Amino acid sequence: MFKLLLIEDDRTLFHEMVDRLSQWSYEVHGIHDFSRVMDVFTNVDPHLVIIDIQLPKFDGFHWCRMIREHSNVPIIFLSSRDHPTDMVMSMNLGADDFVQKPFHFDVLIAKIQAILRRVYNYNNDQNELKTWLGATIDYERNRVSNDDGTVDLTKNEMLILKQLIEKKSKIVSREEIIHRLWEDERFVSDNTLTVNVNRLRKKLADLGLGESIETKVGQGYVARDES
Repeated sequence: MFKLLLIEDDRTLFHEMVDRLSQWSYEVHGIHDFSRVMDVFTNVDPHLVIIDIQLPKFDGFHWCRMIREHSNVPIIFLSSRDHPTDMVMSMNLGADDFVQKPFHFDVLIAKIQAILRRVYNYNNDQNELKTWLGATIDYERNRVSNDDGTVDLTKNEMLILKQLIEKKSKIVSREEIIHRLWEDERFVSDNTLTVNVNRLRKKLADLGLGESIETKVGQGYVARDES
């Protein structure tokens, strides 16, 4: 049974979400003291976290930063605010998806199922190490390392990198990447992919690989080959 941590202070919505998610056999945990979010996170050790942006004490962005200091667990943000900057901020902090309130529960459940299937099946299938441009790609731990150091990637960043490396020196279209990441591109902003790729490039730059992913305008992205 997958464990979900729901960080939501609207008690009516919280209980409705618990009821709906429990029908899908998810074990749902919540927060009662919003000053102890990380204590609950550590005790529950969830497979996925759903965070509202507007919370008492500290906002959802704060707790996302705290979680990312310790874990790459998938995170979905919820927001009732209609600001594009909220989505950009969420993706920059390493969130896996963003859901605008009010939302249809079928959409939320579809996103949860897609992320869990992608993340945990992916990790079970990828236990090998791979080398690329002198760097070691650790699929299991979502890490890239070389003589310049080590960087930790989010699940989405690693999936993007893996997809590009699989077809290195060949163009991978934006549509192909989006479909593999989120399975149904109707629920994804094109800007979300751009944010993820830019964040991936920034991390690779710390390893001297800042130019390793090229943009082909109007086509997609290419990972450089050894040559």
